[in-house]
Amino acid sequence: MTEKTVSNEALAIILKMQQNELNESVIYREIAKFAKGEHNREVLHRLADEEAGHCEIWRAYTGRDLKVQKAKVFKYKLLARIFGFTFAVKLMERGEAGAQAEYEKLEQEVPESVKIRRDEEEHEQALLEILDEERLQYVGSMVLGLNDALVELTGSLAGFTFALGDPRRIALSGLIVGISATFSMAASEFLSARSEGRDDAFKSCAYTGVAYLVTVALLILPYLLLSDALVALACMIAVVLLIITAFTYYTSVALSRPFFSRFFEMAGISVGVAVLSFAVGVAAKALLGVEV
Repeated sequence: MTEKTVSNEALAIILKMQQNELNESVIYREIAKFAKGEHNREVLHRLADEEAGHCEIWRAYTGRDLKVQKAKVFKYKLLARIFGFTFAVKLMERGEAGAQAEYEKLEQEVPESVKIRRDEEEHEQALLEILDEERLQYVGSMVLGLNDALVELTGSLAGFTFALGDPRRIALSGLIVGISATFSMAASEFLSARSEGRDDAFKSCAYTGVAYLVTVALLILPYLLLSDALVALACMIAVVLLIITAFTYYTSVALSRPFFSRFFEMAGISVGVAVLSFAVGVAAKALLGVEV
């Protein structure tokens, strides 16, 4: 292939893009090896082919054969294993969002950059949206378990903090409430799914129950590790915000949903309930005159 001449500034940008396209084509193929479903593997291979084609266009300008950055490939394979391939590939494509200015710089010297940018913005995004991963079908169940656990247990632990005072007793009370609520919520989700005639009722209730139980464990942990109940309460609120941040970020990437509006909604409800419950604990102890 004949090497084409461009300015040094354009060449630096093209080399960066060629490396990205090469990395991504390999990442798509590697993830396709363990992605479930023939449809998903086909989509991933199509994406890999497109990235490889773009890489060849850039190579016509650089005249260089680049090596795959193995660390980057390993990073996204690991993310795909842990959080699912949809999250991993959409997170990877998000990294290209800042390339708009670079494409504009190339338009005068590299006519093909217009087509490549169009492919990135339209065709590849359309392919990403038709990926069909099982765990994302149950995000609603996970949100149900997560939200209910955050609201109910945050409120309970905040109320127990002032009413009981002792972190161990608070942890024990929270554990009893949390485990009971886990079974209740999972059973409710199972019955709801069955009443709708769904065949995946057990999976749905499992996702709800696991999300609830993991949240319970994380919220109770500060009361098991710390000796000061108020410090444990502050740490518990911090854990709540971290959980909300992590889960909201995951869904914003994997499902292409807005981050901030959903974060502030969940955080506002959970923290608001905690404040009200703490106030109820203070009032109940004062009115009943109970010392524990």
